[in-house]
Amino acid sequence: MRRRAYRDEEYWGRPVPGFGDREARILLVGLAPGAHGAHRTGRMFTGDDSGNWLYGALHRAGLASRPTASSRDDGLRLRGAFITAAARCAPPDNKPSTGELERCAAYFDREIELLDRVRVVVALGGIAWSAVLRRAAREDAASLARPRPRFAHGARTRVVLRNGKPPVTLLGCYHPSRQNTNTGRLTRPMLDAILDRANERAGSRDAG
Repeated sequence: MRRRAYRDEEYWGRPVPGFGDREARILLVGLAPGAHGAHRTGRMFTGDDSGNWLYGALHRAGLASRPTASSRDDGLRLRGAFITAAARCAPPDNKPSTGELERCAAYFDREIELLDRVRVVVALGGIAWSAVLRRAAREDAASLARPRPRFAHGARTRVVLRNGKPPVTLLGCYHPSRQNTNTGRLTRPMLDAILDRANERAGSRDAG
């Protein structure tokens, strides 16, 4: 359902692609496009509060050219980072079904194959964390730690995203949703610390 503030805007109503630097060393994985953010603007984490939190942190980390994201034509560019999501359409109540995630997996896999310089993956929330682990299991199930690593803010493990290639670092981070940021579950220093760690492990601190 459209919000009254956007009743005159024409929504895309179709899947939202990933966005960022094709030479990225850091891959950020979200849950799904926001119904009134990415779905409305056509770009991941753009046009809502979650996006402003995320892009503000990326800007402070030297990975984004500006701290806010309002539209696809706002001039924002990412340097050394790429943003995608486990699901490509906004699910009811932000809870994609297993079937929806399975149908979106092929697009997720293809992006990972194209982003062959990625060294660090930041999973924004538990669903994104699980999506990355499922990708790793499809590529090299034997390489996954046992028991399977559980999501937590600041969690860290190593996963193989491309069979035959070195493992990459997977970092867990609370999603910058209003539910987390308005309650203080996720603070700006917490988000900054995760991106600082990602920058260090990716060797991209001086990128851009």
